Amino acid sequence: MTNHSETAGPFENSDISGQEPSAGLSAHETQVTLRTPAELADALPYLLGYRPEDSMVLVALHDRESRGRFGGRARLGIPANEEDWEAAARQLAHGLVTGSERRGARPEQMVAYICQEPSPGESGRDVKRRLERLAHLLRTQCGDLDVPVIEALCISDGRFWSYCCPAEGCCPGDGSPMGLPGTSVLAAAATYAGIQVRGTLRELRARLQPWETTAALEQEIALDAAGMSLVPRILDEGSRATVAEETLGLAERVIRRFAAAAPVSGTHPADLRDDGLLAHDEAATLILGLQDRTTRDRAAVWMEGDEAGPALRLWRALARRCVGPYGEHAAAPLTLAGWVAWSTGDELEAREALAMALGADPDYLFARLLHQACNEGIDPESVRRCLRAERAGRTPAGHTAQPHPEQKAAPAALAAGEESTPATSAVSDGKDAGPGRGTGTRRRRRVRSAAGDAPRAARSTGGRRRPAGSRPGSPAAVPSRPGSRGQDGTRPRAAEPGGTTTSAVPPGKDRGKSEEEG
Repeated sequence: MTNHSETAGPFENSDISGQEPSAGLSAHETQVTLRTPAELADALPYLLGYRPEDSMVLVALHDRESRGRFGGRARLGIPANEEDWEAAARQLAHGLVTGSERRGARPEQMVAYICQEPSPGESGRDVKRRLERLAHLLRTQCGDLDVPVIEALCISDGRFWSYCCPAEGCCPGDGSPMGLPGTSVLAAAATYAGIQVRGTLRELRARLQPWETTAALEQEIALDAAGMSLVPRILDEGSRATVAEETLGLAERVIRRFAAAAPVSGTHPADLRDDGLLAHDEAATLILGLQDRTTRDRAAVWMEGDEAGPALRLWRALARRCVGPYGEHAAAPLTLAGWVAWSTGDELEAREALAMALGADPDYLFARLLHQACNEGIDPESVRRCLRAERAGRTPAGHTAQPHPEQKAAPAALAAGEESTPATSAVSDGKDAGPGRGTGTRRRRRVRSAAGDAPRAARSTGGRRRPAGSRPGSPAAVPSRPGSRGQDGTRPRAAEPGGTTTSAVPPGKDRGKSEEEG
């Protein structure tokens, strides 16, 4: 699913998955017929689980009794530079087809979508014309893989256009209006099945991105102060276990505080409430304490039951506090947020959080392993069992003697036989900093301390990036990779898979009767 190769390119973000959904739209296999491009356009948010922005999307189709059936989905951000369109289209088509083949279900056809809102002074029709070459490249790249595109739609400014239908009466030049959200038969069936559309990825990322308010300076000052007192203790073998216990004790108290807070409606008000419950010095202590990887993995046990929800809220809040030069420190809370989301069944937030963790630090192995396992559709129960066993068998003095968690907390990813980076990738195009955070002139190096690791001093880099290969070796460390940054200094994003809804599409060349089983 999200998310890497180290190829340079402008591809901002991606969701690439060959995984075919395993269930119908409901437990009773509700069938919905999609007959027109309008119904296909309306289906897109339900296929992905969110409303894509500035995106090109491919959806695989599999034949079943002469009816199309949706399989895997793949999404990439539209490159800002037109010269990069061909490479992006190739990556998208190849990623989806090969991912589907790995699961034994090669697509027979595709539906392509291009989604972008007009720029100032531009109309939706202008967008459709401007992106026509991109739609053609998607069709030709899929055709080169012997998987024809039977419909290609442009969605912009509340309207849609078909690139495959030349009939003016059927598909007017000014486009056709999209239906009101939630009013279609498919929307009703999805609601009945409990499927929700989560808004946009931008809204989801906002819950995990660092503050850009006046409070960010106060948080940065608190992080500086905490670093002066905590970093020497974390690097000291004699006091590291004590710091770990203090960090975990504080985290547990904050989780209980979050659990007792009065509920509020709306994601933004809920995040503001959580921010108000967490003091700057508490956040600083937790952020720095979690840079010890063994401490971080002990915190991962709050992954299920009544603990999971408040723990996820805490990890989100800590990610928002990794401000200014502490952007790289967000890898730990983002990885924990991704893990808890995946453990509780929210694969969309899991993929995005883990992708952002890899944007903060592409060499963060725990995030890479979890990300790979999530992308491969592996059941997180194998990781949960490991963490439960560790929690049950832990002794007070056993903290520093534990085997390294990155060797044991991700057995699912290792069992998949791919400890290396995932197969698909995306690199920021510079339009949206997204997870490539902490790219300012100053940057704090995170404390890398765990059993068996050589201690590292935390120091300001003075605006210099860490050279490739400069990480100290350890059983769980991965050396820095050449080309891990683009020429603009941004970090690559990870690629994620799409939603898990299943459906059917027209078997004809452009449209016809189809059946939705999602």
